Amino acid sequence: MAFGNEKTVYTGSRSIDQAEFDVGLRAHMLRVYNYMASGLALTGIFAIVIAQMSFVTNEAGQLVAYTGLGQTLFGSPLKWVVMLAPIGLVFFLSARIHVLKQSTAQGVFWLYAALMGVSFAVILIQFTGASVARVFFITAGTFAAMSLWGYTTKKDLSGMGSFLFMGLIGIIIASIVNIFIGSSALQFGISVIGVLVFVGLTAYDTQNIKNEYAEHLDDETQGRLAISGALRLYLDFINLFIMLLMLFGDRR
Repeated sequence: MAFGNEKTVYTGSRSIDQAEFDVGLRAHMLRVYNYMASGLALTGIFAIVIAQMSFVTNEAGQLVAYTGLGQTLFGSPLKWVVMLAPIGLVFFLSARIHVLKQSTAQGVFWLYAALMGVSFAVILIQFTGASVARVFFITAGTFAAMSLWGYTTKKDLSGMGSFLFMGLIGIIIASIVNIFIGSSALQFGISVIGVLVFVGLTAYDTQNIKNEYAEHLDDETQGRLAISGALRLYLDFINLFIMLLMLFGDRR
């Protein structure tokens, strides 16, 4: 995308009035954030409901047993479906977003957010409600600040992409290793690095979503891009929240 004078924006296919472009861009970004926020709300609702229906706690708030639903979802082989289904959906949506109908992509996104809530119930039950709420607001403030910076900065953040991707791969590998060794020190390091990576990805993805708008001005493509952008920002928020929860959450 290249910018001409203050009144005209040139895209790869045509030029439009700057004021019209700005109005459209703001509407597109608002659409992205609305999708993301709705997905987070759906995940939160499912996580809270499933946690209440699946786990029994004592007066101190400590987990003492599964309910029948909890045993089915998390104490049987079905737990692997609960854990892996969201991963499969996010890869499917990321790979097929450009050919799916907007309505189909939107449905897959809602399904993914709901399944994330089911699997997220296991994480939430490990921490006190007060610390979960506190970390959520810390995450929301950090995310908002970095997304705003990514949207407004004139600096090209594309150079951060490969660095952040390598950091993400490193986090995934280290997390898999730590499943087997259970090191608290390694988990602390993963969480610290994870916060830095997902803070950077929030700004990076926001700028990419903004740039994509100028390259695809037709309504159908923009609709799919809004869902794709919402998915990326949703993942940034969720993973940032998890990393901060590991650092600052109070375990039951």
